[in-house]
Amino acid sequence: MKKIKKIVKWTSLVLAIIIVGIGTITASRQNIKYKAPYPKITASKDSAVIARGRHLAISIAHCTDCHNKANTDSILSLGQDPILSGGIAFKLPVGTIYSANITSDPEHGIGKYSDGEIARALRYGVHPDGTVVYDFMPFHNLSDSDLTAVISFLRTQKPAPIQKPQNQLNVMGNLVKAFLIKPVGPSEKIVPAVKEDSSAAYGKYLVHSVGNCNGCHTKRTLSGEVIGELLAGGNEMPNGMVTPNITPDSSGRIFGWSQEKFIKRFRTGKLIPYSEMPWSSFQKMSDLELKAIYNYLQTVKPVRTWK
Repeated sequence: MKKIKKIVKWTSLVLAIIIVGIGTITASRQNIKYKAPYPKITASKDSAVIARGRHLAISIAHCTDCHNKANTDSILSLGQDPILSGGIAFKLPVGTIYSANITSDPEHGIGKYSDGEIARALRYGVHPDGTVVYDFMPFHNLSDSDLTAVISFLRTQKPAPIQKPQNQLNVMGNLVKAFLIKPVGPSEKIVPAVKEDSSAAYGKYLVHSVGNCNGCHTKRTLSGEVIGELLAGGNEMPNGMVTPNITPDSSGRIFGWSQEKFIKRFRTGKLIPYSEMPWSSFQKMSDLELKAIYNYLQTVKPVRTWK
């Protein structure tokens, strides 16, 4: 009996040391500093450049759906631009993460940052203070001209002196941040500009580099690691819905759809009130963009998701 008690005692002590050690290391890795280059991006005051940035931000890039706490659907339906003051709570298995204020406010927004610092955060996933940016924004491969346009538009946003709440990570969230979350940079060579047409090539750019369609429609882990087939769906959203398969396979949601039907569906907007799909923003896309996306989706590898 004494031997058993001794084993339990030493086992408990070892486990306690391990737990304390992991906790200490985890705490020390919460604000790791990373290095990344500063893109040579300078905001423009050209009205055409700003208009391009605005179009991207309120349509396919759907910045308004993550950085506006008010009713985005209602605001967009009135033809108004939502205030991008952030503060939306994303309740995830790792904790609650709040979106940032990206207005020009110098204290709580991005007004205090240089164009290069903002560009680095978007392209390389590194905050101005060197800490990691959670990879919710798919803009690492934006062309230089589109990145310039987006930042130029953000510079025109009136300052909103609203401070976002601090992120609240649970134990698992702290572990994930400490050991799994790292900056994500471009996955391909950045081009100066992308030709805007109805081609599948432009559609691919919109789907992967601007709209983050693959972010929801490709199954992945909590840390963002892809574990499913491209655009085959399967991600369970916070509201319990599961993202559909949008590959050309007969088990896919858009199988057999004509280009006209595809465009009409986007023009119709949200049909399920609690859908996570930013339909109101996507309604703002042009026919050219929707045609390009449709053409690209027809080229994706068909994946069967039911037998």
